[in-house]
Formats: sequence, C-alpha cells, structure tokens
Amino acid sequence: MSSHDKLSTRPVSMGSNGMVTSAHPLASTAGIKILTQGGNAFDAAVAVASTLNVVEPYMSGIGGIGLALVYIKKENRFRCLNFSGNAPENAVLEKFTPENKSLGILSSLIPGNLSGWLTLNESYGTMDLDNLFSSAINYADNGFPLTYLNSQYIQKSKERISPFPSSSILLNSDKSIPKPGSILKMPQLAESFRKISRHGKDIFYKGELAKQIVDGNNKLGGIFTLDDFSRYSPEWQDPISIEYHGYKILTTPPNSSGFQILETLQILENLMNFNDSPQQINNLHKYIESVKLATTDRIKYAGDPDYVKIPLSGLLSKEYAKIQRKRIDDKPSIVSGEHFSNNIPIGSLLPGSPENYSSGMTTHFAIADKEGNVVSITQTLGGGFGCGAAMGETGIFLNNMASWFDISENSPNKIGPNKKVDFVVAPVHVAKDNQFILSIGTPGSWGILQTTAQIITNILNYGMNIQEAIESPRFKVLSNKHVQMENRFKDDCIKKLMKSGHSVEIIDDWSPIVGGAQGIKLDKETNVFYGGADPRRDGVAIGW
Repeated sequence: MSSHDKLSTRPVSMGSNGMVTSAHPLASTAGIKILTQGGNAFDAAVAVASTLNVVEPYMSGIGGIGLALVYIKKENRFRCLNFSGNAPENAVLEKFTPENKSLGILSSLIPGNLSGWLTLNESYGTMDLDNLFSSAINYADNGFPLTYLNSQYIQKSKERISPFPSSSILLNSDKSIPKPGSILKMPQLAESFRKISRHGKDIFYKGELAKQIVDGNNKLGGIFTLDDFSRYSPEWQDPISIEYHGYKILTTPPNSSGFQILETLQILENLMNFNDSPQQINNLHKYIESVKLATTDRIKYAGDPDYVKIPLSGLLSKEYAKIQRKRIDDKPSIVSGEHFSNNIPIGSLLPGSPENYSSGMTTHFAIADKEGNVVSITQTLGGGFGCGAAMGETGIFLNNMASWFDISENSPNKIGPNKKVDFVVAPVHVAKDNQFILSIGTPGSWGILQTTAQIITNILNYGMNIQEAIESPRFKVLSNKHVQMENRFKDDCIKKLMKSGHSVEIIDDWSPIVGGAQGIKLDKETNVFYGGADPRRDGVAIGW
C-alpha cells in the first residue's frame, strides 16, 4: 500500500509537537489551544471533552459515562481510567421494563464523565480548570454555528427530548429544529461549568449541582440519591492485552467489552492472508466469521466483573484462538445478534469454552503532546441526549446507559444496585517494544468492537496510513447471516459473499452506522504524530 493519501478523501494531519483529533472542529481546536499554551495531553483532554459537551450535546457530556486509555511517557506506562458510572442503589430488577430502561428518567446511571476528566487532570495535568473549561464556557455562553450534522442529530432526537420542558433549550421558540448555521447558546450549561471550574468535582458529586440533579431526577420519577453521587469515584485499572504479529494490542478491561476486539484479532492472526486485498472474498468471509465467534463469546461472558466470572485469560489465549479458527468453514454461520437474548435461533453459533484455556450516541477523541503522552477517551450519553431530560436549570443531560443492562435473570449483564454495565466503549492503544505507536477508537454501539478491529488490521497488516485506514469501507455483522456493508465495497466482492450464503445489506457510502473513528499514529523514526479523523462524522485532526 502506498504511503500517500491515494485511498483517502483528505490528507493525513501531521504534527511534531502534538496532535488532537475529535468529532468536531471546535473541540479539536480547543485541545490544540491548550497544547500551544503549554498544557499537556491530560489538560487538553479536559478542554476537548468539555467542549464536545457543548458542540455535540447529543453525544456526550457531564451527564454521561466513559473510559480513558492513557500512555504516560515518563513512566513508559499504559493505564485505564474507568468512569463508566454505575446503577443507583435503588436500581432493583423489578423496577425496570424494556421501555423505561431505554428512555426516560429511570434509564440513567450515575454520571462518571466529570469525575474521569478531573481525575486525569489531578493525576497528570498541569493547568487550572478556568483555562481548561474556557472554550466550553465561551461556546455555551456566546453560541456556536450548528453544523449540518448537528442539526440532523437534533432532528433525530426531537421525540426523545420533547416530553421534557427543560430540554427545550435546544429548540427554537416555536419548538422547531434549528437549521444548519444557526447559533446555539447553552447559558445554563455555561454556568454549570463556571461553578465546576471554581469548586472542582465536589460541587457536582457532593454539593449544589448534585442536589439540583438529584432533585430534578426525582421530580421526574427517578431513583437517584445524594448518597449515589457522594460515593462515586472513577477507578484506575491495568489494560488487557494480546500479542499480535509482533505488536502489543491494549484495551480497557471489563466492564468494557473490549476483549471482543482482542479475541477477534487473535483468531485472525493465523487465519487471514494479508498479502491479498482487504476486499478479497476469502479474507472478508473469514473476517466476518471471526467477528461472529468473538461476538458470541462476548454475549455469553460479558458483565460487571465484580458480579460475574469472565474467563479473560482463556478468551484471549492463542490456544483458544486456534480452536476457534477450526470452527470456520466456507459457509456463513448463524448468530443470534449483537446482544443477549433468551430466544436463540435454531442452528445458531454457540459460544466456545474459553475456561479450558484459562492458564446509539458516543464520541471518541485522542490527544498526543510533545512529551509523548497520549490520552484516548470514548464517552457517551447512550442515545441522542441520553434519557432525553436536562436536569433542572443545569443544562446537563443525563445518560440512558441503563439501556445496556439486561432485565433477564439469565443474563450475566442483568441490572442491579450499584452494578457497572457491560458496554462496548473500548479505546485501543498499540505498542511496539512496549512503546506507544498507535491510538484508535470510535463510537458506533456494538459496531465499535468490529470497526476498531478493522482499522487496526488496515494499519498493521495492510499498510494503510491512519487516514486511509479510517476511511476504508467497513462492514458490520448483525443477526443470523446478516451483514451491512458500505457501498464502496467492490460489486464483485459483494456478489461473491452473497453467493456463498451471506445476507448482505448495502448501506450508504459513508455510513455513521459503522462508526466515526479518530486515531493517532507515531512515526518512531521522525517522532512525528499522524492524525486521522472520520468523514462519517464532523471529525477533524489538527497537528501542531
């Protein structure tokens, strides 16, 4: 593959002093501003995350949850910070139905994002919150022009937010959707950020904002308590990893489902012929079937590791991958879908036995600084504007991530008091000789776990640069033999897949269904960062 940008619509962004890539140009600019002022990647992460709360209010924000994967250069160390929230104390199974756990006030988990952002800053940052929140406050106070995508997402979410008067701040006075180019202001959110910049995270988890959020939640029939907020704190964790073609692939441990990415790659390692084209029929078939095997295992085992036993060492072992590869033949297998179900179709692929080998709306961004630190964060509200309700006069939308829990007694991911939800957020780092070389992550619901693996193989195995790898056409495996494929796959390849028994659905050329990735790759010879951003969203990579 050529090192030039022949396979991408835009050039790779480059920077010798740092790189910021996010899903919105104003957020990327906010991060670069901090880097040029002398801040590091951990500082810039707070600026980017808070700005995304304003310019992408439907995707993520203070009321959401997320995960960070970081590389601390001076320690030559990779760490995870889990701020995925948890179910409130009163979240007993009997309170939930399929409807109320998906939308509305009962669908919210305790928000973790703010605690995560500020913990990163407290642990490794150098700048004060007044500087770090300045861009978010400016855009919330003075407004910013809505992109076409902004307007479309607000339109798509109108029915979610319309029942809640506090959410009308996003609509015109006549309740219509603001058109592209309209200036959106969020003064209530700006005031919340000002309070946090003065008082830190305690005001959100123990003080005035906590009380406003809990009161707002309870008035709508929610079950939050002040104790739920006061005892919340994020958790530092070690990444999980595999060795793959001489690289170390690292991601976030459960309650993240990132192990599906790693299991997929383990199966592929000695299965694919990477000398062929990524659109070669045999490669695509084997890739699809590997995804199915790893997905089936994820459904079987994923959950809160404090409540369920997850045989990670077996799932990620090369011995188990060898057994899994033997289950792939030239015909497509049947799978039940992307998530737990009590109704498994006859003939469906069954999970393996790794124990024997045990020795909706999300955003991603990544930042690298001149010292070599890298911060990768995926964070979410769940669906568009989360539960649909902004809390009181805070301008803060709560997530609806309880929707990711199951309400079946048989599921390892059933909802319960204080439990962490199994969810698919899974930023990835790649190391060579234990040194950082690549960060990649994406939104995309269950497709995150498939898209991320595809981008990794595009770079490590097919030799694509970071922008080419992100733009390359993607597929997504669904239930039964159903596969969605972007319309940029070759007709001949699609026809051969269908002839072999796959049920192929053609989706848009550039479909947000298959994610909106952001990535950074380090050239070890020149020490230059290469940034890639996904044209499927409003992504922009800016180098410095």
